[in-house]
Amino acid sequence: MIDKYREDLAQALDIVWSGATIAIGGFGSSGRPDALLNALSDLDKRDLHLYVNNVGHDFTGVGRLVVEGRVRRVTASFPILQEFYRMYFDGRVELELIPQGTLAERMRAGGAGIPAFFTPSGAGTMLSDGSFPLAYDEGEAARHVPRKESRDFDGRPHVLEHGIRADFSLVKAQKGDRKGNLRFHRSARNFNPLAAMCGRTSFAEIEQLVDVDALDPDDIHVPGVLIDHVAMTAAPVPAAVQEGVS
Repeated sequence: MIDKYREDLAQALDIVWSGATIAIGGFGSSGRPDALLNALSDLDKRDLHLYVNNVGHDFTGVGRLVVEGRVRRVTASFPILQEFYRMYFDGRVELELIPQGTLAERMRAGGAGIPAFFTPSGAGTMLSDGSFPLAYDEGEAARHVPRKESRDFDGRPHVLEHGIRADFSLVKAQKGDRKGNLRFHRSARNFNPLAAMCGRTSFAEIEQLVDVDALDPDDIHVPGVLIDHVAMTAAPVPAAVQEGVS
């Protein structure tokens, strides 16, 4: 049996390089892999491009990476952290805003080997016509998200979206075994399986390590073939880190 369990989280995650693209699971704070994300900060990884549903509302996980200036671009649906917007308009981070369903399908498509697909979501809006600001400079829009190819199907406009194939994926599961089989808890299942699919190398943090074959085959949400490394959830980020963020 190939044992994918890693005792040393930081050592396993150190293969992630600065400048990498990373798909991240979670729906709000549910199923967000904070131990893995905080480890990226501790390892001083920078210039990251994150694919994630939402940036978060606090200074752990994705929020910590953002406020510490480690993120180059965020492709997301709900970047609600106020500090993120200050950095965005200051020109310190790029934003590719994308409909939630489109983000989910882009992850799924990338994992399934589908290079692109057409969708009506976002057609005819600034998200597809080339007018949405990707980056700011001194308060002015400096660069824009490229205009997307458009076609009509059954009389309705659709835009071309590309599948996401990230360098790495980070997910969090309720239970997992040493083979990498994972089970998620309720809404944590929304984006985590999709993120796991689209990363070339996948990391999973788990709340509970179970014996191999303890999970019923019908209760496995992500099979171990998609996961390369498994580690236990670590302690939350120290309060001192949060206090140091203005």
